[in-house]
Formats: sequence, C-alpha cells, structure tokens
Amino acid sequence: MHKVPLPGTIFCNYLYGPGTIIMIEVIEVTAYQEALDYLYKFVDYSQTRAFRFSPEKFNLERMRVFLALLGDPHLAYPVIHVAGTKGKGSVSALLASVLREAGYRVGLYTSPHLHDFTERIQVDGLSIPRLDFAHLVNLIKPFVDRVPDLTTFELTTALGFLYFQRRAVDVAVIEVGLGGRLDATNVVQPLLSVITSLSMDHMSILGDTLVKIAAEKAGIIKPGRPVVSSPQKSEAQAVVEEVAAQNQSRLTQVGKDFFYAPREHSLNGQSLFVWPADQQALVDRFVEADGLSAWQPLRLTIPLLGYHQAVNAATAFAAIDTASREGFEIPPDAIQRGFANVVWPGRFEVLQKDPLVIVDSAHNPDSALKLRLALDDYLGGEPAILVFGASEDKDISGMFAELLPRVDRVIATRSIHPRAMDPEEIVKISHHYGCKAEAVVPLGKALMEAVELAGTQAAVIAAGSLFVAAAVRETWQMNHPEVRLLEREKSL
Repeated sequence: MHKVPLPGTIFCNYLYGPGTIIMIEVIEVTAYQEALDYLYKFVDYSQTRAFRFSPEKFNLERMRVFLALLGDPHLAYPVIHVAGTKGKGSVSALLASVLREAGYRVGLYTSPHLHDFTERIQVDGLSIPRLDFAHLVNLIKPFVDRVPDLTTFELTTALGFLYFQRRAVDVAVIEVGLGGRLDATNVVQPLLSVITSLSMDHMSILGDTLVKIAAEKAGIIKPGRPVVSSPQKSEAQAVVEEVAAQNQSRLTQVGKDFFYAPREHSLNGQSLFVWPADQQALVDRFVEADGLSAWQPLRLTIPLLGYHQAVNAATAFAAIDTASREGFEIPPDAIQRGFANVVWPGRFEVLQKDPLVIVDSAHNPDSALKLRLALDDYLGGEPAILVFGASEDKDISGMFAELLPRVDRVIATRSIHPRAMDPEEIVKISHHYGCKAEAVVPLGKALMEAVELAGTQAAVIAAGSLFVAAAVRETWQMNHPEVRLLEREKSL
C-alpha cells in the first residue's frame, strides 16, 4: 500500500493489484454517499419550499463559532468575495481561471453544482476528490455537535474553507450562496469584494424592491477593503455607493472607471475591448482611425456567449486590476489565457450545432431577458423550441413575458428538485401568452421530443433553472458518450 499525501493532512490511499481498482471505486462511492447523507440531515434551505430570511435562521455568529473550532481556516489565505443576482458564478470562474494562469494555486467555491456536489469546492480547476470530501466530513463531525442549528450550506462552506487551507491555496474565490449580508460565506475578511449585476430575484427572502436586494448584496463590503461593481440600475448603484462610502471602501465601477466594447462573436466565442477610464482619449483616437491606429485597447477573447458575458468579463477584469493593486502579480498574457480558457458550463452553452441545441440556467425575468437578447443576437429569426422547467417559487410569468415572444413552442418538464413546478401548471401559464405548449416528462424524453420537432428548421433551447440545465447536459452526455469523454479529458 502506498500513501500519497496531499498538502495538509488529507491523503488518498492508492492500492495496486488485481481487483483493487474496483475495490477503491466501491470504497469511494460508499464513503462519498455517507458524507452526503450526513450533510443533508441538516436544514437545507435550497430544498425548502418556503422560508423567511431572518437573523434567527441565518446567524453568522454560529458560523464564526464553528470555524473557530476548526482553527479559522477561512483566514489562512486571501479571499475574493463575489456576490450578485446574475453573473457571480461566471465572474468567479473568470477570476479563478486568470489567477491560475498567473501561477497561483486557486480555490474556487461556488453553488449550487451542476452534476456532482464536489464541483462546489475546487482547487486549480479540479473538484475536491470524493475520498477527501468524505475524510473532511468525518473530521468536522465532532465539532458539529458543539454548535446547534448549523445548516447544510454552512457545513459545506466550512468544508470548502478547510479544504483550501489543507491544500495551501494562494487565494480563494468565494461565491456568495444567497444574498450577502447574512450568507454563510460573509465571515471572510476579503482582499476585495465584487458585486455583479443586481436584479429582482428571491424577493420573498431578500426583499421586494431592488433597493432592499442591493442592501443585502452590498452587505459583503468590508471596512477599508476595495469593492468592484458591475453596471447597475440607478437605485441599486446608489445603495452600493452608499455602503462603500460608509465602509471607506474604494469603489471601482464598470461603466465609470472601466469601460468595455463587445467586438466579434459567433457560436464559438466572442471578443471584447476593455480599458480604464484614463485611456478614453486613446480609445477615441482608435475609434476615429477606424481601428487602424498603432495603439488599441486590450482585447480579450472568451468562450462564454451573450452580451451579458461581456459585462461579466469586464467586471472580472476590473477585479483583476484591483487584485494587482493589492499585491498580486498578474501578467498580461495570464489575463489573456485565463479569459480564453475559462470553463463555466450550462450558461448559454452550445451542446450541438445541427440542429442547434443550447442549454442555459436562466431562472428569473432579468436572466430570461438576457437569454432572449442572446437568442436574437446569435440566431437571428431562426425558430426556437423552448424546453422549460422551473422551481415553483420563481417568477415564471415574468420569465415567459421575456421569452415566449421569441419561441414557437414550449415543452414543459421538470427536474428532480423538490421545489420543481408541475409541468401542467407551466403549460397553463404558457397558454396565457398565446404560446403552444405541452407537458412532457421525464426531462430526457422532453429534450428528445424537442430535438425531433426541431429537425433542421429550428433551434432547441433548454432553460428555467440550473437543475434543468444540469439534467439536460446529463441526458445529452448519456446519448453522446464521446462528449462525456472529451469533458473528462479536459478536466485532467
């Protein structure tokens, strides 16, 4: 038996000999499932149909106490903390990719996951190994009993912090789960904070106005620590500016301190120019010269599609610039490579081009609008069939107001999530908008029917929730094993 230690105290056992690979796989699956079963014994608000966002339920003090018992692992490395309604996952992935290309060991914590729970905790683009995950769950169990009312998300967040400490990361990019002010991740002392696009979502939890939602998100701003913000609607921007001023935090705003301009785009990717405000005179001369001048602004290429991803890229670039000011050495070529090589599936992702099949995680009216604009931009007037499923607490009417004028037919389905809405109810809402619709379950059957109906004349769009996006990708991979093999090779 050979013990191969990872940094810290985690280790994996590699056994060699007849039959041992199968034995290792059995041990791994069993240990991993037992760890998940343990975590899900606790309150998991993401699975709850209705709850009230309140200090009684979301108490940062118990998170601080629990982390103190674990040795405060979240204070062992610099953190870039990312909140927002939309785009925070994409911005987090972009930041982690650039920092990794710059030579840093990078932790990335996001939620929810697409396919496997371990995706939430990554180091250098690789998910935490299942055996390491199970090992850490067993490690924290004695301390869990000493802190009442811990939740599944709080425990998972602590596991991420602990894993990053054990792997000795140079920096961690931490995505907020929900809100910001009372989110379990908001115990960090960030190198810098980032607030992506704010819009109406989780209104019953975060508040019924954009001002209230912005106040919750801006709760991640810490005294004296810089903050970067995406372009915001005026009322949200005013809140971010006020909170930053109260904390004496230097605020960098995309659209004011940094600018961007999308350039070429296709279903293979897009490019954009990005520049600081003090280069505006140079950009003006570049534009006047019809792009033929010797100087040009920085041009970035990203595989992520849609105008909103250009906004996210500009936000990530402004955050990278701020991180550089805070002492991180990030060469220009690392920025270029990091943006070009980022991986963030399930967001206007092209699964197939003939017929065109696109999967997206749009789950509120604002993201539905961004999806519709992307469809107009990339598909022109091509007909589209929408495979749609959503949680019952979502504003489905608001999403349909944006999407249904652009699609020719709705195939309503559902994921396995406990909050998933009955497809027949989705059909009824579709009919209110005068759109032909039918309910088809399970989801795999719905996708195959949509592809068959599309033929060579229409595109298939799957959207409504991250759970639907994940299920569509899994169905597609099962029917296209070469795709699953290619994705596995990319992760190695």
